[in-house]
This record gives sequence, C-alpha cells and structure tokens, in this order.
Amino acid sequence: MITTDVSGSPCWLDLGAPDVAAAAGFYGSVFGWEFQSYGPDAGGYGVFRRDGKVVGAVGQLTEEGARSAWMIYFHTPDADAAAQTVERLGGSVRVAPMGTAGEGRMAQFSDPLGGQFAVFQPGTNAGLEEVNVPGSLSWTELYTTDAAAAKEFYGSLFGWETQDIPLPGGGGTYSLITPADGDEERMQGGLMELPAEHLALTGGRPYWHPVFAVADCDATVASVTEGGGSLQMGPEDAEGVGRLAVCLDPAGADFVVLKPVEAPV
Repeated sequence: MITTDVSGSPCWLDLGAPDVAAAAGFYGSVFGWEFQSYGPDAGGYGVFRRDGKVVGAVGQLTEEGARSAWMIYFHTPDADAAAQTVERLGGSVRVAPMGTAGEGRMAQFSDPLGGQFAVFQPGTNAGLEEVNVPGSLSWTELYTTDAAAAKEFYGSLFGWETQDIPLPGGGGTYSLITPADGDEERMQGGLMELPAEHLALTGGRPYWHPVFAVADCDATVASVTEGGGSLQMGPEDAEGVGRLAVCLDPAGADFVVLKPVEAPV
C-alpha cells in the first residue's frame, strides 16, 4: 500500500495533455474525476478530484516533440539537493527546481537511461489527498532496459530497497520497491527490465507509468474504449495481484487499471 508522506514515496502525478479539456472529459468518464482548473494564469493547469479529494492533475503538453504521458513525482525533503544528486549519479535535470519552500518545490529529471520522473518537496501543498482506493493511484511502475542500473540510481537517490520475485511462466524478474525504511506495508511500486524493442511508446527509452485502483477492471476498460482510449494488454488476471489492464488514453498516454485481489479476512 503506497503512502505519500515519506521520502521517496510517490506524492503527486500529473498528465501532460495536448488538449486539457478533452483529457478532463476522458478521465472524468473513466474514473468519475472532477476537473478544477487553476485558470488562464496557470496555463490551463488544474487538479482532478475524487469525492472532493485531489487524486492527480493535468496541464497543457508544451514540450516540443514530447508524447502525452503521466509524470510521477516522488517525495523529497529538498528538491534542490535532489537535483544535485541526480546529476552526480549521471541523470539530467529537465526542469530545474522551482516553487517556494513554503508552498512546495518541484523538479523534473531523467535517469541515466532516459526514464523521466519528478520530485516534489511538499509545503502547504502536501500533494495527493487520496491513494489506494478505487479511482486513485495505488502503484507505480518502471519499465527499464537495465534493471540493475535503475536499482543503483534510484536506490542512491531515494534509498529505495528492492525485492526480486520471478514472474510466472519464466517471464523474467519483477523488482518490488519499498521506501528507505524497508517497511513492506509501504510498498509502492515495481520495476521490470524489458528490451528496448518492447518499449515502443517511447522509442526504446525507459518510462514510468501509474497504476490506478478500480472496483471493476472490465467495466473500467469498457469506459476506456467507449471514451476513445485503447488497450495494450488485458484485461487479465495476475495471480496474487488482481485483475488488470494496460490502457492508453485517446492522446496515447499509458496507465494501468487494477482491481486488487481481496485481502484475506
């Protein structure tokens, strides 16, 4: 179960969309989210709410040649120090730290293999207000071309600990991610090594994507396709995990929907 209040945990996510209004309509139909714009001065940027609680955000995609995608932000006590560490570890700063220490500071980076991610230093804005319930973030996942290198980079940056588990049918290894304290109750995501040719969305570059919890995977998938989205995989059952599907929104941003297995009573 992810938590958002410890260093290295996912605490914010936003979508870069070519059409903010269209994205708001799509995700509203899929998850029941309500969109609240911050107005013209914010360039159309705004937040998604579920039952009044912030579960994500969306803004205009402005980077030349960039694909529409979800950006995951990880909690940091010091965004400026994180930027320095990223560069020391061989990554790059895509968006320099910005914001105020009182309200919160953010920065966006690329890891040494090209995977894009971000950090958020909470202030009066604490980040996501709801996770782990249907219609909200419940997991984060990295597809990378070099799992060992990714573990070394993110482990050095955030202090993450990983645990390798074999995938069914000889499908490789999946590495579970926990925060620096190693508390498995706070397990927040995973990473998996894939060859570059299997990462067609990014032209072979590693990428992160969010997993959203849902009450009914098949019904959610139907909403995705009815709203103009498509499927990359599923729906299918993953033993011990739940029923899931890998989806694309109408602009091509990828995300996963998961109906988790019921916890034993």
